[in-house]
Amino acid sequence: MALTGIIFGIFFGIVLQRGRICFNSAFRDVMLFKDNYLMKFAALVIALQTLTFLLFAQFGWITLNPKPLNWVGNIIGGYIFGLGMVLAGGCASGVTYRSGEGMTTAWFAAMFYGLTAYATKAGAFKPWLDWISKFNVKVEYSTPIYASNSGPTLPSVLHLNPWIVGILFSALLLWYTFGTKTTERHSKMGMKTAAIILAILAPIAWMSSAASGRNYGFGITGGWISLFKGFLAGASVNWEGWLIVGIIIGAMISAKISGEFKLRMPRNPFTYLQVMIGGILMGLGAVTAGGCNIGHFFTGVPQMAIGSILASIFFILGNWSMAWLLYGRD
Repeated sequence: MALTGIIFGIFFGIVLQRGRICFNSAFRDVMLFKDNYLMKFAALVIALQTLTFLLFAQFGWITLNPKPLNWVGNIIGGYIFGLGMVLAGGCASGVTYRSGEGMTTAWFAAMFYGLTAYATKAGAFKPWLDWISKFNVKVEYSTPIYASNSGPTLPSVLHLNPWIVGILFSALLLWYTFGTKTTERHSKMGMKTAAIILAILAPIAWMSSAASGRNYGFGITGGWISLFKGFLAGASVNWEGWLIVGIIIGAMISAKISGEFKLRMPRNPFTYLQVMIGGILMGLGAVTAGGCNIGHFFTGVPQMAIGSILASIFFILGNWSMAWLLYGRD
């Protein structure tokens, strides 16, 4: 379990670092700079993953497990998480891989993100989560593609074959990616290459995760919770926790090879306080929403989960609100 989690994390970390992939930047840049490059990457990888997830599920290699719909948690938690990622200077995956690049602000953001997520999941803030969980909505599935008693999806709501909805959903995202004007940007790994690699890697990683007893694909919040639970309570670190270790190692290797590894400190020490507050909001928001930008946006939306789509909308709205407050009013 530890070895496979680390291995997939290393590959994931390399792609994140080489592609400069951060969903905080993807959401924020569209609003502030009219830069849609990373948002188009997100659309492309979701479109491709929708198809690869369905394909792997159709062959019985994975069982899709959409997160529950929770109108209260998805909206409140999603918005709080969106606010936090701007203050933290990165999303859940962003602060994780940037920790491996030597960015000290990412260290503090990730630390407070993980601690707050742990406190919300299993510590002092757990009564809040217990109350939020009362609003979870799940459905029973008769198709083996989906796990029984999991969250509603677009196909289940529309009463249509998942392939019909999935193909239409992917086609719409592909039209946005290739049918509209794209902002020019250069990175070590191009949009198409990164999206194809991740769309293939994600369902294979899901198979590895399921073999360890965790029926879900890539995630970040649960991994940080597992690491802090292991460190503070002596519990065993799960597959997702080892994934975090692998992402940091992979990003460090990639940054070293490309000459981008460097211990970076902000000019203004106040930035550390800002990112710590951002990390706290991210941790509280992610657990309240039932997932972060990777668990919901990257892994949940390709399953066409209603809860993940709703949470992702409020990730974006929270991100835009804080970006406007900090940078956009001028």
